[in-house]
Amino acid sequence: MGRGRAPLTATVVHRRDEWASAMAEARGGGPVGLVPTMGGLHGGHLSLIRRAAAACPTVAVTVYVNPLQFGPGEDLARYPGTLDADVEAAAAAGARIVFAPNGEEMWPEPPATTVHVAEVSEAWEGASRPGHFDGVATIVAKLLSLAGPCAAFFGEKDFQQLAVVRRMARDLSLPVRVVGCPTVRDPDGLALSTRNAYLGPDERAVAPALYWALLAGKRAVEDGRAADPEEVAGAMRDALAREPRFELDYAAAVDPETLRIPARLGGEVRLLIAAQLGAARLIDNIPAHSPLPPADHEES
Repeated sequence: MGRGRAPLTATVVHRRDEWASAMAEARGGGPVGLVPTMGGLHGGHLSLIRRAAAACPTVAVTVYVNPLQFGPGEDLARYPGTLDADVEAAAAAGARIVFAPNGEEMWPEPPATTVHVAEVSEAWEGASRPGHFDGVATIVAKLLSLAGPCAAFFGEKDFQQLAVVRRMARDLSLPVRVVGCPTVRDPDGLALSTRNAYLGPDERAVAPALYWALLAGKRAVEDGRAADPEEVAGAMRDALAREPRFELDYAAAVDPETLRIPARLGGEVRLLIAAQLGAARLIDNIPAHSPLPPADHEES
């Protein structure tokens, strides 16, 4: 009987200097793909790693739970810490380097510098979670600075985060190509998220209602009967209201570049929604395309 194929492995580094050296060495073999994560890897993360592996000879993954992006009373203390399982899953998906620093390694002293991306970070999740995107932008800027030139892969599941990172990279001329990748969903439509683990069985059963609400907005946009962003948002709110266990935070139809609400809908639109379900805050989004011509750039 022949031997089975040896399991794929990844080199794990914990120090910043090791990480910078490993990335520099990897670039000798061609472009490097980077997938930043906070661990608790699920199918969405693994799809990003596979996408990076298809495009780049070497894929690196970061596993670091960033306290700067958690506000008071948020779930930092109970965020999953599963490094061994994460390394195994990342390697199986194609990662060859994993950077897993502890807090002291990342911040030998409390940071005196904060990266703030104005406008695109300030509405929606930015309004509901003050300081969240400053924490995201600061840690991503640091990770990219240490990594050096690379292609960084982010999921569209956190669409506002993707927009923030893209704008930051452009404004600061970071040597990175930011690649957005489609949201991965369970068969019933629920977007994969580490925080889905907080859902009890009854809550998990109704959680796809968030996606169905987005689809109600998409139908309103794409059949051409709704050019008013508020009308589309109302369609999403009405759809989600059929499941009373959700506490809606926001539902909106926005310009996909600026994330502002346009005066009227036309061309490409991004639908955003966020709601609390039990102990889990769930966010989701989908694209839509209006058959109406794009509006002028007058926005509210």
